[in-house]
Amino acid sequence: MRALVLGGGGREHAILWKLAQSPRAPELFQASVNRTAHGLAQHADINPDCPARVVEFVERRGIDLTIVGPERPLMEGVTDALRKHGHAVMGPSQAAARIEWSKAFAKEVMAQAGVPTAASETFTDPDSAKECVRKRGAPIVVKADGLAAGKGVTVAATVEEAATAIDAAMTARVFGDAGMSVVVEDCLVGEEVSVFCFTDGVNASPLIAARDYKRVSDGDQGPNTGGMGGYSPPPYWDAALERRIRETCIEQVLRQLAAMGTPFAGVLFGGLMLTEDGPQVIEFNARLGDPEAQLILPRLENDLLDVAEAVAHGGVGALDLRWSPTATVGVTLASGGYPGTYETGKPIHGLDALPDGVTPFYTGVGEDDVGAPVTDGGRVVTLVGHGATHAEARRLAYDAAAQVRFAGAHYRRDIAAFAGE
Repeated sequence: MRALVLGGGGREHAILWKLAQSPRAPELFQASVNRTAHGLAQHADINPDCPARVVEFVERRGIDLTIVGPERPLMEGVTDALRKHGHAVMGPSQAAARIEWSKAFAKEVMAQAGVPTAASETFTDPDSAKECVRKRGAPIVVKADGLAAGKGVTVAATVEEAATAIDAAMTARVFGDAGMSVVVEDCLVGEEVSVFCFTDGVNASPLIAARDYKRVSDGDQGPNTGGMGGYSPPPYWDAALERRIRETCIEQVLRQLAAMGTPFAGVLFGGLMLTEDGPQVIEFNARLGDPEAQLILPRLENDLLDVAEAVAHGGVGALDLRWSPTATVGVTLASGGYPGTYETGKPIHGLDALPDGVTPFYTGVGEDDVGAPVTDGGRVVTLVGHGATHAEARRLAYDAAAQVRFAGAHYRRDIAAFAGE
């Protein structure tokens, strides 16, 4: 059995780490622009965003299953190209994945499906967007319509801050073409939760939940990032909440996409706010989250290879997914200056002697000329503690964070703060 994972971040490291535990002993390959598998897989020196190159590699190396990690290959149509040539893949089609790479499209789907979400308007003209902000008032949310690596959302406390965000996205184009249009929506208040299901387009698994931290600094201060850590399961997560979200948010969207002729087969990721009026969807993504993958995959008791094949071949209905009651807490160490300008190539110390019960997942870890670890990205490593309780997992994660060192390293000190010191 040969499996290929597309992407080179912490999420993909977690996927490879889990696949490597399969009793079926798959031969693993990783297609990425960097080398982050660290002994788990053979490096495929191809662009994971290029459909033709991915198909050529799959056919040349006899790959049995491809798993798409990040969003960009989905938007570029890699899964469509693989399926067209008869190759198994876990990941939705380009059309179905539009629910992530166009926030305006996602809002349309949710409206048609009757999914609870914040009221919003979409604009292609910055002046019109600013006028909407002035009428609605603050706090208000401004979102770049397209993919922006998790950084295209501004929760503006003032009208002036929202106007600045509109100018940054639409005029300065800090997010490139992703900011050609923006979505302006009401600001939801409540507890956030990330939920995930595996689906083959017809059947969907029960949901698994995690909580991530997007802002760079403690107390949810500073700009948005790709994610600074998180925990699983949330302490408020129970069977009743899982059923309510699955029935009112997830299954509704899956049925709507199927009715539109674009069935979604892959991992559907819903970011929700638990408001006084009940769960409301903030956004949908078309793949596992990062850092959420690092939090939930260690809790998966099934063989991930079996799960991925069920998604690819239409067998999710027969899956008996099992999740460990173990708690996980992840703390992400980032380069100095992230999410702004940062330097790479800083030597990393302490990764070779982490406490028992801690798993490191590399988002931006490279190697120097002699094979020693160095920083190679904005987010560098997520240290995940595993424990019988959140408090135990948190202690392990922060013990590890204090041990791992590199110049300029910073991390949040309030991940899973409810669990205490």
